[in-house]
Amino acid sequence: MFRSNNLTARIFERQILTPRPGTSINLFRHFYENVFPSHTVYDIDCPDLSFRKFTDDGQFLIGFSRNHQDLVVYRPSWLTYSCKGECPYSLDLPTKARRFDSFFRHLFTISLASANEFICKDFFLYVDPYRFGLFATSTAQVNDNVGSADGAIHGVPSIEKITFHLVRLDDGVVLDEKAFCNDFVNLAHSTGAFLYDDLLCIVSLRYQTIHILQIRESGNLVEVRRIGPYCQEDDELFLQSHAQVSPGSSFLPGIKQRLLSFIFRKTWNEEADQSMRVQHLKKKFYFHFQDYVDLIIWKAQFLDRHHLLIKFGSVDGGVSRNTDQGLSFFAVYNMETTEVVTFYQNSSEDMYSFFERFYDFFNSVSRNTLHAQYISSHTNNSHALNQLLNIKSKSGSFSQFVKKMMLTIPYTCQSHSPSPYFDLSLFRYDDKLISAIDRHRHSTEHPIKFISLRQPNVVKFKIKPGAEGGGPDGGRAKKVSSFLFHPYLPLVLSIQQTYMQPTVVNLHFKR
Repeated sequence: MFRSNNLTARIFERQILTPRPGTSINLFRHFYENVFPSHTVYDIDCPDLSFRKFTDDGQFLIGFSRNHQDLVVYRPSWLTYSCKGECPYSLDLPTKARRFDSFFRHLFTISLASANEFICKDFFLYVDPYRFGLFATSTAQVNDNVGSADGAIHGVPSIEKITFHLVRLDDGVVLDEKAFCNDFVNLAHSTGAFLYDDLLCIVSLRYQTIHILQIRESGNLVEVRRIGPYCQEDDELFLQSHAQVSPGSSFLPGIKQRLLSFIFRKTWNEEADQSMRVQHLKKKFYFHFQDYVDLIIWKAQFLDRHHLLIKFGSVDGGVSRNTDQGLSFFAVYNMETTEVVTFYQNSSEDMYSFFERFYDFFNSVSRNTLHAQYISSHTNNSHALNQLLNIKSKSGSFSQFVKKMMLTIPYTCQSHSPSPYFDLSLFRYDDKLISAIDRHRHSTEHPIKFISLRQPNVVKFKIKPGAEGGGPDGGRAKKVSSFLFHPYLPLVLSIQQTYMQPTVVNLHFKR
């Protein structure tokens, strides 16, 4: 820890002091207490685009055209200008500082979607080692609630075509595509996909299949495994050659058979008394058998290269946005042995204990992404843990509190900003107005304050979305804001959207 708050003194200390092993980056991140966005360009002159986010390595800014047809990519640069004689800090910035292209260099614009397709502006995953971007386009959703003979789940809507595009972000070349026809993948906030190093899992809700793909350095999307109706590569061939199935009957999907087998064995082993086991099975397993059979896969994520965390629930909960009070279950699945390792209900205290103590294992970010490894969570940051324990102590019902916490897992891939200004060891802020989570927020007329943790009464910097004077509507219209923080530069875009009014983009940077 630096002994002084002065930037010059800290630089001198860095030269003469050696930090403890393994603490260098955490120590150097304290320089962000001195280097932060100090100036705002309100309503910057920028292209009419829908900006998505900065990539986790900070090399690219992703945007989409308003008609959701084109992908537009920029590279962050920095404002440069000169003046005659001395350049005092109070000197007004030149006119070009109000232009977007003074801070960002346009790399390319490419068309991803066809005439009847649209880019899903909420979906984007960055493949850091190869600097690839994964994008999704889809046709309009059809409420086809009738399950067909080919295995579609009744009650899950259908999309005629969903296409995943792998794009090399250095030059905009589309390297490969993967299409799903008459299927349903939850594209909102990248919920239906998860990226772990070079492995990608995509959850087909309509056909209850988890597709495991490998992203090769050559730019190919190679499907290496499917988990759902069949778990082993030769399951389908074996059943077709050996099974005697009467007309109108069918097998349970392979993943469902593995799950039921695990629950049966777990229930069997819970009762040591041989004479009571049958009664115990009737009460705990057979009574709920149809409920287990009716479960569908909602979401999945990698825990490592061999294990998946899969969330199960009802059909209604799988396609609904509001699943706060819904009953759901979690299973850890070993892809190599095709076994279910463990199974918990979303109100399980054991599952919450894992969540509280080992949350970073759920947030299984790529080891190649340096900045993303320092995202604050309650397992690596004492201040975040204190916030969680404070919410826990104020909760009226522990069971409802556990269910609320379980909504955050499986973890949504690349949904947190790695910006150091969200590091709870450095700054505190109102998480109702702004947070590291990639979501829109209700806008406020008052600036959002970032307060130094070491100096509780010192406001280090403020971010104010919207017009400089608050706008002509006096704050009556409903406004939402989003904030795009660069992962390591003191550079922020605040984007305010108001109904029936132009979008206001402000740029906050260190002058």
